[in-house]
Amino acid sequence: MRGQTRQGLRSPGRRQGTRRRALPAAVAVAIGVMTLGALAPPAASAAAAARPDAVQQSLNALVRDDGMPAALASVKDRDGRTRTYTAGLGDLTTGAPVPVDGQVRIGSNTKTFVAVVVLQLVAERRVDLDASVDTYLPGLVRGEGIDGRRITVRQLLQQTSGLPNYSNYLGDDVRYYAPRELLATALQHPADFAPGTSWKYSNTNYVLAGLIVQKVTGRPLAEEIDRRVVRRAGLRHTYFPAPGDASIREPHPHGYYRESADAPLRDITEIDPSWGWAAGQMVSTGSDLNRFFSALLAGRLLPSAQLAQMRSTVPAEATFGPGARYGLGLVSRPLPCGGLSWGHGGSFPGYETRGGATDDGRAINVAVTMQLTDEAGRRNLERAVDTALCR
Repeated sequence: MRGQTRQGLRSPGRRQGTRRRALPAAVAVAIGVMTLGALAPPAASAAAAARPDAVQQSLNALVRDDGMPAALASVKDRDGRTRTYTAGLGDLTTGAPVPVDGQVRIGSNTKTFVAVVVLQLVAERRVDLDASVDTYLPGLVRGEGIDGRRITVRQLLQQTSGLPNYSNYLGDDVRYYAPRELLATALQHPADFAPGTSWKYSNTNYVLAGLIVQKVTGRPLAEEIDRRVVRRAGLRHTYFPAPGDASIREPHPHGYYRESADAPLRDITEIDPSWGWAAGQMVSTGSDLNRFFSALLAGRLLPSAQLAQMRSTVPAEATFGPGARYGLGLVSRPLPCGGLSWGHGGSFPGYETRGGATDDGRAINVAVTMQLTDEAGRRNLERAVDTALCR
């Protein structure tokens, strides 16, 4: 979703889809206008001390050089110790500081939560990865070059279905969207390729995965994620917003939107997130995301057979950068110091998150309070992650 309120949920990588129209004028008026002129110098958290370490320096640079209103990070080392960092301002109007480990909209990191639930159902023999979508949602997925009888659950999770990305085609209305409305939007457009013949990031895949979870369990997706993942991993600040909930519950930095490079910043913190649904609706903190990905890699959320399937990857460099590969809702990236990091990343109006976890227990999540639209900014955010993981 490029160029307006729905520019989030694009894959958190380099080359994205169609640019979209600007934020609707009514919403622009409602959320108010502010400028970077209110920005104060980067403020380090107590954990970073007087001499900024490399992580703090990275956050300071994101604010100073890339124009982010705020940046915040949580870093977990091999021994389980966590350090938190902040830079910039949490609210450009009041000058309030960035809440340490504040909640943010995590965008496409939601996909990994959904994939974990589906793979738990696979372990329970209630879902078959190589069964067709029609097995669970008969007759629902049809369109030009699109047939749910020829698309498998695995292809949904691995982004190899060829389904068009609904978020490229949404209108300007900032309102509630039902999941099947999102799917119907996608099915008005032709397939990108035949199932299993290529790879392309599409939020539609995860809307369907969420619908399969609901059909198989008979329960709302939000409840299944909470019961099966959030509580099991001990996440205390992570949730799937209820319908109509445009707020962020706990202390959080405000998120901002800029229509163009020379336009003022607008506060877009409160927004109906339903257009993201299973592809990107969740809210969390850096520390909770670290805990989630660490628990996942350690085998505390999935049996070994399903975790191995999740980590079975295909090339995804066109979206996630050199050497990146996509598993079942999980991305691997090579680290400059050797080895791999595992995570996903996310983009949602007002927020951009990147992170990674390693098999030896290291983890980091970095968030900024404006979506990144240029290659340099994305590289700098990813460099901040690599810096922490390679310390």
